[in-house]
Amino acid sequence: MPNYLETPAKKLHIIRTAIRLFTTYGFHTAGVDLIAKESKIPKATLYNYFHSKEGLIEICLLVQKDALMEKVTELIETTQYFTLTDKLKQIYLLHADLNGAYYLLFKAIFEIKALYPHAYQSAVRYRRWLKNEVFCLMTETKKVASYAEAEILVFMIDGAILGLLTSDRIEEQTKSLNYFLVRVA
Repeated sequence: MPNYLETPAKKLHIIRTAIRLFTTYGFHTAGVDLIAKESKIPKATLYNYFHSKEGLIEICLLVQKDALMEKVTELIETTQYFTLTDKLKQIYLLHADLNGAYYLLFKAIFEIKALYPHAYQSAVRYRRWLKNEVFCLMTETKKVASYAEAEILVFMIDGAILGLLTSDRIEEQTKSLNYFLVRVA
């Protein structure tokens, strides 16, 4: 895992600004000019740090991915949540949030595959990692688990995000989650 504490403050500022702009406007609309302007740096400085827009996107996705991996691992390993149901629900709530770190990875799946394939792979690798972690959690906790159940949870997270984009209400998605948790746990 990269050590972002050793990253120069200016570079971190650019990354945070880019994450905010990509999340708000999307990867295509938030261009290098806007990111440089909002970061209050010359465009040449941005290219000096990242070499390309894809390089910047990839770093932004890695930052979000690393933060999520740390939080998910903490949720799985904590004793605060005792049951499989509690842990799966917390994982779901961590991801089904338009203001959370997963939202940018979710957007990347739809927006950057063709134009920025290397950056796109960061989002794909995170989803694969999340499915594997959920599957491992399920197999450790219950006698019979299938990888399909882990995939379903990730698809439910994606569905919740789509639902939030259209209605701003998570209650409907939570009903589906509760049904799933009763069936799985």
